[in-house]
Amino acid sequence: MERDYNSRMENTPVNTGTMAFARTQSSFINRVYGWMCGGLVLTALIAMWTASTPAVMNTILSSRILFFGLIILELVAVGFLALRLNKMSALTATGVYLAYAALNGLTLSVIFYHFTMESLATTFFATAGTFGVMSLYGYVTKRDLTSIGNLCFMFLIGVVIASVVNIFWANSMLYWITTYIGIAVFVGLTAYDTQKIKAMSMAVDGIEQSESAKKYAISGALTLYLDFINLFLLLLRIFGGGRN
Repeated sequence: MERDYNSRMENTPVNTGTMAFARTQSSFINRVYGWMCGGLVLTALIAMWTASTPAVMNTILSSRILFFGLIILELVAVGFLALRLNKMSALTATGVYLAYAALNGLTLSVIFYHFTMESLATTFFATAGTFGVMSLYGYVTKRDLTSIGNLCFMFLIGVVIASVVNIFWANSMLYWITTYIGIAVFVGLTAYDTQKIKAMSMAVDGIEQSESAKKYAISGALTLYLDFINLFLLLLRIFGGGRN
């Protein structure tokens, strides 16, 4: 009987290639989520430091030119990373991503001025829970989410346009319509982007050695970071409690 067992073990092929691929895929996914969480932590630390430093906080609040200048710099950083990713080094891509996260911390510091810590904490946990569930769904589902992703992107364009119009119109109904549609959009995009990143992990190899793999991990982290931040800000409209 022992001889039969040993014979079966000797004749069972060990697919080392499959195991190596699984490790590579897992390493890529871990890197993406690691950088995403790192960006969120950096943003939170910068935002809290700014909010607790009156001189810096007052400078941002008192100068609209500075505030919108920071937002423009953020857009430039995201655009630069998206358009020049293939031509830059992994180190440069990482630097741009971290710079964007830091700039976002400066602009998001204003939420500490307008909302209570309790409502910010409630919104964060609601965002984390929703994001986690949808990201898990996007990772494990066998359904192709491309059509959902395309639909969400079209709705996102509509939400952005409507939000810009509402800056001048100041219509409360349109405000809440864009809020709830926006939440649905980023819930869908979280699942879709996770599925894209999973597909990306199957296309890259040599995670520890490949320069391109490191850059695409940063790109994936930025995508999920944006999904999380935007979902948080939209949920903050609902759960956010204003300071008296």
